[in-house]
Amino acid sequence: MLRELDIRNFAIIDTLSVSFTEGMTVLTGETGAGKSIIIDAVHLLAGGRGSQEFIRHGAQKAEIEGLFHIESEKHPVHKKLEDFGIQASDGDVLLRRELNGKGKNVCRINGKLVTISILREVGAALIDIHGQHETQELMDEKQHLHLLDQFAGKLLTKAKESYSHTFEKYTKLKREFASYNENEQQIAQRIDLLTFQLREIEDAQLVPGEEETLLEERKRLQNFTKIFESISQAHEAIQGESKGLDWVGNAMSELEHAAAVDEQFQEASESVAGAFYQLQDTSTEIKRILDQLEFDPERLNEIEQRLALLQSLKRKYGASVEDILLYQEEQADELDKLLNRDQRLRLDQEKLKELTEDLRIEAEELTMLRKQAAAKLAKAIMEQLKELHMGKASFEVQFNLLPKGKFDRFGQDSIAFHISTNVGEPLKPLTKVASGGELSRMMLALKTIFSKHQGITSIIFDEVDTGVSGRVAQAIAEKIAAIARHSQVLCISHLPQVAAMADQHLFIEKKVSKDRTTTSVKELAGRKRTEEMSRMLSGAEITELTLQHADELLTLARDRKLLMK
Repeated sequence: MLRELDIRNFAIIDTLSVSFTEGMTVLTGETGAGKSIIIDAVHLLAGGRGSQEFIRHGAQKAEIEGLFHIESEKHPVHKKLEDFGIQASDGDVLLRRELNGKGKNVCRINGKLVTISILREVGAALIDIHGQHETQELMDEKQHLHLLDQFAGKLLTKAKESYSHTFEKYTKLKREFASYNENEQQIAQRIDLLTFQLREIEDAQLVPGEEETLLEERKRLQNFTKIFESISQAHEAIQGESKGLDWVGNAMSELEHAAAVDEQFQEASESVAGAFYQLQDTSTEIKRILDQLEFDPERLNEIEQRLALLQSLKRKYGASVEDILLYQEEQADELDKLLNRDQRLRLDQEKLKELTEDLRIEAEELTMLRKQAAAKLAKAIMEQLKELHMGKASFEVQFNLLPKGKFDRFGQDSIAFHISTNVGEPLKPLTKVASGGELSRMMLALKTIFSKHQGITSIIFDEVDTGVSGRVAQAIAEKIAAIARHSQVLCISHLPQVAAMADQHLFIEKKVSKDRTTTSVKELAGRKRTEEMSRMLSGAEITELTLQHADELLTLARDRKLLMK
């Protein structure tokens, strides 16, 4: 749920901080008070398109911050955050967005800088905004198949996984098969290129780790004089007359005399003796190395040439010798396929035929399962529409199969939600339903069902009740309240029936102070809420009669909500 929303310098909002509760929150107020501005701010917070026009006049930037709390560890937003390397602390997700005067955006999730696209992807898992004239996921036919699959749930899981695995193998083999049908000239040119590249790599006789070894050897040869002088001086310091080894030998002899008289010097004597013999062995080893050291300018030249060859191959085929060898292996496999393409073509044709048949069977299973789910969905939708006083409406999920032998990553199905709102009228695509009132009820029916499957944290309705009244208004109010049992709902409404069903009532008010217009929000309860309900009922003057009516409406709403639990 959305716990806190902070807005600064956004449109006519100077500074605004709002706390939200679980369940249903209604936002009411006079037209133009700024209710939709708050929804616009939430929309931006979820990755919506920003504009400099949103920045309050005279301010440098607009800032919006929203704190969400996710109770379920299985909520899809956790996977998205993990994919982007963002941690959710104790289930809290903090979204922040800044708009500055130069049109730049700064977006953060839990303090980490992110792109607009990442903010939008995470926001889509948290917030679903539906306005009266706004095309949403449910009104996009491309999303209907996804929604049906969500409704089907576990019924489709295994079948979809199996199909996806087969489809991946199918598309990969089809790409390979298509490559065999290139014209002969292109194939001949490709064979010549691959043959040349492989011969160049093979002639080099590359060895893994060779470059590192050569670089070390070159370093030694380039510094031969320095190394020789250092080793010679070290040997002289140890082995020279009256140098290190002689003095250590003297110390060893004197300590042996002392230890023969007093045992407390025995350990020191043995330690110096050990050092003497170890130093003597080291001196011998240094002398052996000195005798073998020899500068070979020809070898240095060979190394330079070899390293130049490796550098040339790396520019063409890979960043390292290992990468070049891997490239060689891949190109050799491609060359083998091209040289033996007729035989491989026959084998792949047979394999592709088998995969196509497997894909057809699995796609048909998906279609069958989806049609079963579609029948259940249609029944559930009709029940919801009946409760919304659209009992004469008809709803159907229409299937259009792809042409025979054609498949996409979802199967062979293309579906669309169709509805008829009047007896005798044919079913039409949901996207072409024109009536605002009918569209609102259809949307609420779908939302009631899909809110259980989408996992959205907060659903926002921006005046979706426009164009309805009377018993339909009451039905819509109860339906929104029903949706709020599964997801937090924020609702802008002018209907007192909707406001009465809310668990939290926020009043939006526009004020003028010091020649500036600002929007404020306050939570209504008790007498203040009754007065606002009375204003919504009368539309003008508040009277004792309208106050009584408001009290009655709130009491009836409380009773209805108790029955819904």
